[in-house]
Amino acid sequence: MNDKNTGLIGIWGYPIPEVLEKIKRKYPENQVIDLDINYNNPSSGVIPEAYCRIMRNILDNAIAMRGKLDVIIASVGREKCDSGWFAAKILQDMGFNVIETRYEEYGNEFLDTPISTSNLPLKDKINSIINNLVKKQEFELTQVKPEFGFWGTPPNDLEFLNIFPNSTHVYGWTRCVEAGRPADIELEMRVDKDVPTVFFSQTFCAKMQLAKYLAKKHGGICIDVDDTASNSVRAKIEAFIRLR
Repeated sequence: MNDKNTGLIGIWGYPIPEVLEKIKRKYPENQVIDLDINYNNPSSGVIPEAYCRIMRNILDNAIAMRGKLDVIIASVGREKCDSGWFAAKILQDMGFNVIETRYEEYGNEFLDTPISTSNLPLKDKINSIINNLVKKQEFELTQVKPEFGFWGTPPNDLEFLNIFPNSTHVYGWTRCVEAGRPADIELEMRVDKDVPTVFFSQTFCAKMQLAKYLAKKHGGICIDVDDTASNSVRAKIEAFIRLR
């Protein structure tokens, strides 16, 4: 994952950009690693198994990387969730160096969202948006009219995103991240009219309530996935896409 002689800066959620840059300057040789992602580390057993998989990733990763993590920048405000705050407190109590950030106020600045509306495969769209938190990428993008929509957070299981056509637009929290407004609930709830949309949430995540409400309001479908997408979930998405 990284050079064994190089330390790590762990992050989750959407750290305040200025704080992340300050920490990167303090640890110039360190690799920044997103603790939200599933690196197949063993279960730490710290939190219940019947819990949001992304939060389990955070705890499992941090504990597996103990000794390599010089610092963790933890999103603990409305741009993440209360569970992110609880995880920060648990890791602090376990002796980790954790810096809490709350990125909830950002004025009127609104970044464009060209990745969300591009013709990249959906999996690449989401990976690019999240990777840009660590290091900005510059590449050519072709804009497309939305034939489908994917609303929600980046799933633990990215592979089922390959079901979606490249003309799928990204909505929800992931688009808010690209816009630089991770706690903008009005933007998070906004989808384009008459675009068939899958409203996704991790099982046990509080955003399940938003996903269910918005799916009913906009005539989409609501799905939740714990670890990996089951065959029935995949079949539900495939049928929704074919029938539209």
